[in-house]
Amino acid sequence: MNQPNHKFWSTQPVPQNKEDALAVGSEQGRAIDIDKDPVQDIRQMPYALPTGYEWSNINIDEPDELEQVYNLLKDHYVEDDDNMFRFNYSQRFLQWALKPPGYRSEWHLGVRISADKRLVGFITAIPVSVNVYNKKIMMVEINFLCVYNKLRSKRLAPVLIKEITRRANVNGIFQAVYTAGITLPTPVASCRYYHRSLKPKKLIEVNFSHMKPRMNMARTVRLYKLPDQPQVRGIRPLEEKDIPAARNMLVNYLSKFDLFIDFTDDDFKHWFLPIEDVIYSYVVEDPETHEITDLISFYSLPSTIIGNTKYPTLRAAYSFYNVATKTDLTELMKDSLTIAKINNFDVFNCLDIHDNIVFLGELKFGVGDGFLQYYLYNWLCQPMEPPRVGLVLL
Repeated sequence: MNQPNHKFWSTQPVPQNKEDALAVGSEQGRAIDIDKDPVQDIRQMPYALPTGYEWSNINIDEPDELEQVYNLLKDHYVEDDDNMFRFNYSQRFLQWALKPPGYRSEWHLGVRISADKRLVGFITAIPVSVNVYNKKIMMVEINFLCVYNKLRSKRLAPVLIKEITRRANVNGIFQAVYTAGITLPTPVASCRYYHRSLKPKKLIEVNFSHMKPRMNMARTVRLYKLPDQPQVRGIRPLEEKDIPAARNMLVNYLSKFDLFIDFTDDDFKHWFLPIEDVIYSYVVEDPETHEITDLISFYSLPSTIIGNTKYPTLRAAYSFYNVATKTDLTELMKDSLTIAKINNFDVFNCLDIHDNIVFLGELKFGVGDGFLQYYLYNWLCQPMEPPRVGLVLL
């Protein structure tokens, strides 16, 4: 999410400081605002926009509207601190991200200029069943908050947040989960990015990474060399027939964390069945018993390399969910890197969540500059360390 003014967040039902969260003690957590009756007490009319702007429900199945969303995000969404890279979510990725089971089209919310109908603001919500400290809560996952750069003084972002909140409340949902690369009031967890070079020469040339002291390019390329093919016996792409076993394996794994999603079979099918250039999922099938024993997955999120004519795009793979019950996790993730390299990715990114810390050093991941903060809206609970986080948000 892009950065709204903290003045706005001081009016919202979020922990205003870490002390508020710590004061919860060992409780499972609680709502900050008591849930309202969705019929009796929730505002029924949309919030007012500044003069000259209007709300627009975005139909992402309509090619023209999907392209408008794509262009808005491509030109105005998240950039790194040095303004060198900007996320470039593909249109196919956006449809995958925004149409899970139970999605509502009115939660794909846009703001248009009334005069020419140009899309200048966007925010989304999708339904998620989230488990926080062993308490299951129906939430919305908020994402893709984006406002046209030149209009940020119009304070459209706070109105977008208030309106998407109202639309969730009308449907009886009063909590949300979201992430941001910046610090707002108040993270439930602060996680760090790690990066594994797959094409070191390109990454150095575009200033994504730098040559280590006493190294040259040839030695650097050798340092990050990977096998030509996956090495784990029985590894193959996830198929629909694998869904029940793979989903059960994932659910069992996630249950040990303090923050995770409860995936149904339908959820798992949507989020994990492979889609080219969107989501890559592989399982390990025991050659003798045909049991599904392990799972790896990563998604494709390229970035525009701003102002670079030789390399206009950085192809980045992001670790999604990985479960090792039989295979060593490091060996499993080495295959994940190999598969990403075979599929022409430049870099493999992951956070220090799940059990990722196990393989980061041995597989030559470097510590990144970026952090990802996790937030809960209208929910007060103890903060958690990254290895207790079992949730990946796109």
